[in-house]
Formats: sequence, structure tokens, C-alpha cells
Amino acid sequence: MFDLEMTEEQRLIHDTVSSFARAEIRPIAHDCDERGSIPLDVVGKGFELGLIHAALPEEHGGFGEARSAVNGAIVGEELGWGDLSIALHLLAPRLAAYPILDGGTAEQQARYLPRFSKGFHPATAAIVEPRFDFDTSRFATTAQRQNGGWVLNGAKCFVPLADEADVVVVFAQVPEERSGEGKAAFLLEKGVSGVSIGEREKNMGVKALATHELTLEGVKLPAAARLGGDSGADLDRMINRSRLGLSALALGVSRAAYEYARDYAKERKAFGVSIAQKQAIAFILAEMAIEIDATRLLLWEAAWMLDRGEEATRECYLAKRYAANAALKITDNAVQVLGGHGYVRDHPVEMWLRNARGFATFEGMAIV
Repeated sequence: MFDLEMTEEQRLIHDTVSSFARAEIRPIAHDCDERGSIPLDVVGKGFELGLIHAALPEEHGGFGEARSAVNGAIVGEELGWGDLSIALHLLAPRLAAYPILDGGTAEQQARYLPRFSKGFHPATAAIVEPRFDFDTSRFATTAQRQNGGWVLNGAKCFVPLADEADVVVVFAQVPEERSGEGKAAFLLEKGVSGVSIGEREKNMGVKALATHELTLEGVKLPAAARLGGDSGADLDRMINRSRLGLSALALGVSRAAYEYARDYAKERKAFGVSIAQKQAIAFILAEMAIEIDATRLLLWEAAWMLDRGEEATRECYLAKRYAANAALKITDNAVQVLGGHGYVRDHPVEMWLRNARGFATFEGMAIV
């Protein structure tokens, strides 16, 4: 049975990230969404929290702290509460650093990991593909063996920071392999021939986050570019960790919307009383609170199982699906509670609704 009480270390992590989100992220979230950019000074301050390099080994410049999916869930919820776009930007380097840490060869770790301990280092992963039947169990992007190396062909979308990243972890299908369902990941460095980065995507939400399409046409890579070498890496476990990262962020967005709607309902008067005392509004708020607690329970259980080394694909998938559905429902209810005010941009609930709509599509954009 997993423990729902935070340890002293987890409480410290929670309080530190929560304070950062409250003081540095939330005040600028609206302007970042309007401008479509994130200030560099906030990115630098986010790096100082140790969001990436704390879990890296000391020999590679990190702090050598134990990696925990539960701790990652706590961090993700607080950053998501601050703002989803900024959270995804701050956590993007994990998309490359953590797969290399978990599945990379000693040579790959020595080559890439030190980069993440010297300041915010743009790096990312490319998982989502621009097709209606996209599924992480089988990618349309392919990797074929050729002359002792690899040739990649395909297309990716929703790739955070693709335009500035110097390394991208590309997930692809190896048709000739059956082990691991034929999936593999490759370390793609900036400037490789055959890689085209599209213009910045114009998304409904996460407008402050730069995402791009990535087109791979006959991209030739050496054998050493495969994550984990010839034996590959456990990509299913990485995808599970990614789903929990997104679940945590969705939970943070949900909690932000609920708290804002709750406080608004307490202050807004109608017929001499606060609208929170109206039964219809009170029931909506209660349902929002229930969904938040249910999401956190599913998230923490799946994270706890991963930390114990257990198979948790089912639990991670359920947590991701539930968190995505709950976020959309909760943010929509927040708009409803605010009434006409919920539709205007002076209040953040409309932004949270736009951001929450993306979780049904997002895959591989965060990792714990």
C-alpha cells in the first residue's frame, strides 16, 4: 500500500517548487501566452531549482540525487499550477536527459549528460506523429539498417524547442526487429542532413511554448546514435514515465482552475449572497474537487509502482487518460462558474481551458 503522506524531503521539494510557481511563473503566465514567448530570466531561475541536473550522476556534473517518479509528480503538479507552457519549456531538457540516463550507453551518457548541468540546455524528444491513428505502440517513422548505420524516415509534430535543441531523441520503428515490438530511439544532433524543422506550430493552447514539426528524409546516422546501442533501451518504460509527467501537469492545471473558480465564487455576489452558496455552483465546485483528488490518487499509485520497479503500463495509461479528461472537464466548469467573465481574457480560466484541451493529444512532452 503506497503512502499518501509526503516525506520531509518531498515536502521540501513541494514547497520550493510551489513558491517558485507562485512568485515567478503565475504572475507572467498571461503575458507569456499573449506574446508567445517566455523570458530567459525565468528559464534561468527554473534551472537553478535543479529540475534536470539534480538526478544526474555526480560524475556527469549532477547532484546524484535518487530519481523518483512520485517526486516528479509533485514537481509537475506545482509547475502545471503555475503555467503549462512555462512548465513544458522548463522540463523539455528532461525529454533527452532522462532517456539517456535511463537507457543510454556509458559513452552516450558521458557525451551528452554533462551538457545538462551547466545551465538550461535546450534538448527535446520527438514522439507524436501527424496522423489521426498515431499510437505509441507502433510508429510510422522508420529506422532501417544500412551500411553499418541507420537511415530514418518519417515526420513528427508537437516537438518542444525543436528549433533550438542541439539533441533530439527520436522514437522510431525498426521493421526488422520483433523484440520490444520493434521500437527504438535515436540521438539526433543539430545540423544532421535530411532533417527539416517546420515553422512554429500555431496551437490552440500552450501558446508561449515553441513547438515544431520535424521531417526526416533519408537521415543517415551512425550505429552509435541508437539509444542503448545495439541492444536498445526500454522505451515502454520511458513512455510510461512520460504519461505520468503529463498527468502531473494536467493535475496542476486542473487545481489552478478549481482554486480560481472557488475563490471567485466566494467573492462574487448575486442577490445579496456569494454565488458559492448557490446549490448549482456548490455542486460544480464539489465535483471539481473530487476529480482532482481522484486524479492525484491514480497518478501517485502509478508513480509509486514505477519507483518500486513494477510493471505499471496499465496504471500509467489510466492515469494519463483520466487526468486528460478531468482537466478538460474541470477547466470548462471553471469557465462556467465565472459566467461571462470566464470567456474574456482578463481571467486565466479561458487560457487554462485552451491548454487543457491539448492533453488528449499530447504524448512524450514531459517526463518524470
